[in-house]
Amino acid sequence: MTPLSTGRYVARLAETPAEVEAAQRLRHAAFRAARGPAGGDGRDVDGFDAACAHMLILERASGDLLCCYRLLALPSAADIARSYAAQYYDLTRLCGYGGPVLELGRFCLKAGARDPDILRLAWAALTRIVDARGVTLLFGCASFPGADPQAHAAALALLAQGHLAPPHWAPGPRAAGAHGFALRGPGAPGDARAGVQGLPPLLRTYLLMGGWVSDHAVPDADLDTLHVFTAVEIAAIPPARARALRALAG
Repeated sequence: MTPLSTGRYVARLAETPAEVEAAQRLRHAAFRAARGPAGGDGRDVDGFDAACAHMLILERASGDLLCCYRLLALPSAADIARSYAAQYYDLTRLCGYGGPVLELGRFCLKAGARDPDILRLAWAALTRIVDARGVTLLFGCASFPGADPQAHAAALALLAQGHLAPPHWAPGPRAAGAHGFALRGPGAPGDARAGVQGLPPLLRTYLLMGGWVSDHAVPDADLDTLHVFTAVEIAAIPPARARALRALAG
């Protein structure tokens, strides 16, 4: 992907090991530093990094890294077992999904980076890649801070009431300790406002694009998060939102 810029910022893929390391250090600050000293070298690293492309959103003048995420491009959904999410969810049903698919992971912002143009540029860069590759499905694990499901009860109730995967694509449970928040049905309507406020920003954006989630959540003790499998079918994105994303992508 050629670099994409707007105003003060530029989005481009990491090109060197040092740039990937910078992304790993930002990820560590976002996902691990709050848990206190735990050894290591200040990077968030796993075995998927080598197979992924790493998107960087930088301040143009200073080169400061403000946002990053990683992308695993798969030529077919038949390869979805190679994804990060497949460690935690049984994605067998999705193997029949047509066309190239793309996993988005480790999306994070630098502390204090509040300019909405940063996120707009991050989504514009992602849109450009989706269109260039003909991606039909965008997916990943959307994480809540804190692994206790009860702390996210209102948000999980909201997901159960209107945002579950179609049965023919629905992920099955794989991870030990999965929390089946929707397996008993949606139940009585909860506090919708509290539910919306409890959604992580990334998941809220997915849902605005017509995304859907698994009917169970997985606690991640390593990162102290609770995640749900989340997917966006590109063809199902509301037309007005698709036009807006493509306008940002130029």
